[in-house]
Amino acid sequence: MLKKSEPHLSYTFPRTKKKIKNRSVLAAMTNKQSHGDGVISNQEIKWLSRRAKDGFGIITTAATHVSKYGQGWEGEFGLFEDSFIDRLTLLTKNIHKYDSLIFAQLFHGGMRAPEKLTGQVPISASIIPSDLSSTGFTKAVSIKQIEQLIYDFSSAALRCVKAGFDGIEIHGAHGYLISQFLGKKTNQRKDNWGGSINKRAKFLLRIIEEIKKVVPESFIVGVRISPEIKELGIHLDESLELGKLLAKTEIDFIHLSCWDCFKSSTDYPKDKRTLTEWFTQSIDDLPTVISTGGIWSTKDAKAVMNQGADLIGVGRVAIPHPEWAANLNIKDYSPQKMPFSAEDLRKADLSKIFIDYMKNWKGFVKDEK
Repeated sequence: MLKKSEPHLSYTFPRTKKKIKNRSVLAAMTNKQSHGDGVISNQEIKWLSRRAKDGFGIITTAATHVSKYGQGWEGEFGLFEDSFIDRLTLLTKNIHKYDSLIFAQLFHGGMRAPEKLTGQVPISASIIPSDLSSTGFTKAVSIKQIEQLIYDFSSAALRCVKAGFDGIEIHGAHGYLISQFLGKKTNQRKDNWGGSINKRAKFLLRIIEEIKKVVPESFIVGVRISPEIKELGIHLDESLELGKLLAKTEIDFIHLSCWDCFKSSTDYPKDKRTLTEWFTQSIDDLPTVISTGGIWSTKDAKAVMNQGADLIGVGRVAIPHPEWAANLNIKDYSPQKMPFSAEDLRKADLSKIFIDYMKNWKGFVKDEK
């Protein structure tokens, strides 16, 4: 029997039987390279295709808004209209040339969809303070609006099918709209969409249910979650309950956004288990588990697989090192760390826009003044 801790080995998704060449996942990363009207740009296609060409098993797009007014930042491509399908088909064909799978990450910014960008007061599960709103607060969505949002997610997933994607990742992490429904502090509703974790999870569970109605059996459906976001009222105990609910939906993967895969829970600092271990040791019948956060070397990747993860998600290391996944068979592989020159990043197929954005990450780009 093969050891689970070999990240260079292939993997087959149990339900769909889709196979990937290794355990590497390019995690979704904001890059701001696409067009203002929501059309994906050549620059963004080039950035993603390079990482497929250089060896990643799964390519995940940046978060893409399923509703016109759900956009979170400039340069974000959209999936809220059929007109986007042709350009996205070009992306998926490029990725498939290199024998990689391609997932779109579907999201709505909610309270983090700035009014100055969308022209609309941000929405959320409840009325909560927002410095991105002209009123200083979000609008609480009505039940009718909730049903429309669910439809927006399922419609976007169907567009992904038509564009040739292998699957989608529903973005339930990082404080965006689905997270806002999951959080105790951001979801203060008194109806069936708020209250217990079962009710706060209803929005996400209905999105999964409706997506599964419209996509083929062979289409991969997964969810990314943040196990802990104190500011929103998302805590580990309830995230584990959410994990159990998700396992019952027959989704194909749960992607744990850990920020640092080697740290313990902030809720239980004296317990040495990592967030990945909390999930893999507490929940039976988990789907495929992806863990992301702070992974840089082959040693890191093996360690996270030993925590119980099936697949290894990386973001930051894949920016300067598009060939990262192809080197996972090298025992002591640990590529150069930051800072990187702008020329280093250009060679890795980042556009000027993306390089300028990376300058906001302290110490990532060399100061060349």
